[in-house]
Amino acid sequence: MDDPAQILVVDDDEETVTLLREILSKEGYNVDTAADGKPALDRINSRSPDLVISDIHMPDLDGMGLLAELRVRHPDVPVILMTAYGSLKTAVDGLRSGAFDYLSKPFIVDDIRLVVRRALDHKNLSRQNQALKEQLKHRYRFDNLVGSSPGIVSVYKSIARVANTESTVLLQGESGTGKELIARAIHANSARSAGPFVAVDGGSLAETLLESELFGHERGSFTGAVASKKGLLEKAHLGTCFLDEVADLSPCFKASSCG
Repeated sequence: MDDPAQILVVDDDEETVTLLREILSKEGYNVDTAADGKPALDRINSRSPDLVISDIHMPDLDGMGLLAELRVRHPDVPVILMTAYGSLKTAVDGLRSGAFDYLSKPFIVDDIRLVVRRALDHKNLSRQNQALKEQLKHRYRFDNLVGSSPGIVSVYKSIARVANTESTVLLQGESGTGKELIARAIHANSARSAGPFVAVDGGSLAETLLESELFGHERGSFTGAVASKKGLLEKAHLGTCFLDEVADLSPCFKASSCG
């Protein structure tokens, strides 16, 4: 069973703190409190909470100041701002500065529950996505490519040289020699690693649909095109498209013009 989420409530108003502690504790969360932004920062630095709920108007370090500090020191911790002096400008300023959401006092209990649940779900999803990216990056690091011969060392050096360029890379080798593994290693060590890696098997693309599969099509552009479709190259935008088995592509497609 997962540990309950840790929530830090920051407000100099004791009634608000008591109310939020009661509501959130009943939801099963562990609740800590601070009366101002400065002691809140000390607690966050010692043990980063899963969520911070902070009033905007406080005497020393206010909510906007606390938010600014957290975006630098703990950018992964979501912040919900609250104030009794609600205005559209205050809400917009807070959201533009990186707050997850905004609550006006007096509270509606169901709103508190909903916003807190959404903020925690958002953090959990971000954490899972980051873990997946790290897992994939670890899987395709250089040390997962086996070999120490002069030839394979030369391959490692080539990967390092081309990974951070925007150049098209040609990988040559017979089927089964690990071209896709090398392509994934280049992708994982490039500035595009957070983007998608799309592998396209040239031998599996039907000649009649080759252009549509790679570049997509609009609804009605040909018989049977009942809906618009993104091409594989568009799906790989901001990432890497690995076009495998290019020798199996139609000679018509590989030519500069098909007539």
